[in-house]
Amino acid sequence: MTDERVTETSTPNTTIIERRSGGGSGMLIGLAVLLAVIVAAFFLFNQSKNEGMESRAITSAAQSVGDTAEKAGAAIDGAAK
Repeated sequence: MTDERVTETSTPNTTIIERRSGGGSGMLIGLAVLLAVIVAAFFLFNQSKNEGMESRAITSAAQSVGDTAEKAGAAIDGAAK
């Protein structure tokens, strides 16, 4: 008679769940972008402040020149009399 052979193989039914971690590179890029925005804002605000100081200095210099011209005009009028 013929012997009947049965081969059984058992495959594991194990489910492997792997966590995906970014390693923090996204956080690092976010912090770099935030730092760049803060630095840009700082320079823009200082530029605005410097323009205001420059215009005040020009106004003061123009007023000083005007005062000197008035004094020179008064001296000329006094010498002409």
